Amino acid sequence: MSAVILPAGTRVLRLAGGRLSLRVDRRGTVVVLALTGFVLGLAALAVTLGEYPLTLGQIVGAFAGTESDGVRRIVVDGRLPRIVMAAVAGAALALSGAIFQSMTRNPLGSPDIIGFTTGAYTGALLVTLVVGGNYIAQAWGALAGGLAAAILVYVLAYTRGVQGFRLIVVGIAVSAMLHAVNGWLILRARLEEALAAATWGAGSFNEVGWRETVPVLVAVAVLVPLLVVFARPLALLEMGDDAARSLGVRPEVTRGILLVVGVALVAAITAAAGPISFVALAAPQLARRLARSAGVSLLPSAAMGAALLLASDVLAQRLLAPTQLPVGVITVCVGGVYLVALLISQARRQ
Repeated sequence: MSAVILPAGTRVLRLAGGRLSLRVDRRGTVVVLALTGFVLGLAALAVTLGEYPLTLGQIVGAFAGTESDGVRRIVVDGRLPRIVMAAVAGAALALSGAIFQSMTRNPLGSPDIIGFTTGAYTGALLVTLVVGGNYIAQAWGALAGGLAAAILVYVLAYTRGVQGFRLIVVGIAVSAMLHAVNGWLILRARLEEALAAATWGAGSFNEVGWRETVPVLVAVAVLVPLLVVFARPLALLEMGDDAARSLGVRPEVTRGILLVVGVALVAAITAAAGPISFVALAAPQLARRLARSAGVSLLPSAAMGAALLLASDVLAQRLLAPTQLPVGVITVCVGGVYLVALLISQARRQ
């Protein structure tokens, strides 16, 4: 294995006799390791919190089989799936945000801003309230709704190509329209279904178990390797279609595949826990600032998303304990402040 030192703290590691190369940014690596350590520490703390407080010794005993069945159920079946879901969902949403921010070359190019998350929620609502179906059906409905919203936004924004700012403006308009459709669907539903849909629409992990967590893990495990394959073409698209095409990238095909991957990541989370806003918006930009990278970085974004959403969920559980808030309430409050700061920053630059 050999290494070539590049400017700005970047190394290229050549493996397998030079046939495989891997770019490693030292500051980005430090950021990822620090955020991963924060997530693991916060996860350990989250397992101990709740109506029935536990010690770290009891948690270790639950995994080792030395604690009672009650403690084991609390840890393994009660708290662990929620923690895993929060971390994985945060990473998935951040990766989706990184895809669309990179494709639009705009920090506002997030799936929750341009309507893809709202479309996924619309699709899941239609399956739940109109057609009727289980979690798998909701997942397919969310994917179909998200893709339909993405295609609609793309078609309406297309004028001799797709410009990032135009895509965002059209996406905001489509998102507003879909919000009205969602409200109408909930108003026409039976009372029990409407209450459940409204609670779910806030984005909540309060009822999450392994039944919802495992399919999300499978979806992310399938989608992330595909995203890794297209990470380099995604970075080249930021240079413009002509430059990317000259380097062997097919812009429209690559953009279409990345669109499906980004929407599928959002749809998997929306089907399991409802729409969760602003993580996809904030995480990639915060990670970019910490890593001081020239563009949106996938791995730091995923680590930042996991940290943000897990921290938000812990706060949602403990802020008004024993009452548990939907995690979406926390992310909207925090994300709203971030969005205002981002808009002010964008206005000053212009």
